[in-house]
Amino acid sequence: MEAAARRRQLPGAAGGPGGAFVQARHGSVKAEETERTAPFHLDLWLYFTLQNWVLDFGRPIAMLVFPLQWFPLNKPSVGDYFHMAYNVITPFLLLKLIERSPRTLPRSIIYVSIITFIMGASIHLVGDSVNHRLLFSGYQHHLSVRENPIIKNLKPETLIDSFELLYYYDEYLGHSMWYIPFFLILFMYFSGCFTTSKAESHMPGPALLLVVPSGLYYWYLVTEGQIFMLFIFTFFAMLALVLHQKRRRLFLDSNGLFLFSSFALTLSLVALWVAWLWNDPVLRKKYPGVIYVPEPWAFYTLHVSSQH
Repeated sequence: MEAAARRRQLPGAAGGPGGAFVQARHGSVKAEETERTAPFHLDLWLYFTLQNWVLDFGRPIAMLVFPLQWFPLNKPSVGDYFHMAYNVITPFLLLKLIERSPRTLPRSIIYVSIITFIMGASIHLVGDSVNHRLLFSGYQHHLSVRENPIIKNLKPETLIDSFELLYYYDEYLGHSMWYIPFFLILFMYFSGCFTTSKAESHMPGPALLLVVPSGLYYWYLVTEGQIFMLFIFTFFAMLALVLHQKRRRLFLDSNGLFLFSSFALTLSLVALWVAWLWNDPVLRKKYPGVIYVPEPWAFYTLHVSSQH
């Protein structure tokens, strides 16, 4: 009887004061996560924007600008070194972004996503390197692999299958393993960008200046990477989360507003891009599906480089 009484009086018992303390502590942790508001991460967003423009968008441009004698066709190009730097710097910046999230995010999912991101970006590095080097041999990005003049007459024909496999690794497998974890991490970070104070739901001046280059880069990412469905799914998931949190009287903080505004601008730019090239017969042939979003490099080889 005395032992049973002592067990009932233990601090950790479910109905005792210890259990109430544990429940109150967990409740206070959740409340603190909701009430904490992170300042605008100007340094991280600026680094993201600069490295995206230089190391990702600038890769193929640098490859065409630098003399071929400096980077022979049987060696990595300057764009490949840009890609290698991107594969190291971007995961590091993503991890730093997650560290600053006011909300505690699931670490296991973050780690698996980062590992998959690096693997996918590395697969893309190899495939994209060969595909862009083929430009110097007359490869035309606006045509399919089998329709390209430098490939369709290869003998034996099994070589064409090898080039199609390379294209698959570059444009499909590499992009999927690269971009799915990338957008997943951004969405998980976005889910913690809410505040109870409506007065803190605004963007500072530097954030407004970064929205345009950030949204323009994501336009390039969505069109060149052919990931419109992934992007639109992420954007509408963000929109649904914003509407849901608004019912709970939670508002986006400056970082969430910056990310959401960048994506909204991206969606507008993609719509304008598609409308502009809607009646292009050659690009229509290369992108025959329901979702018609031409790649900028396909447009370049068709309408720009072919005229010089």
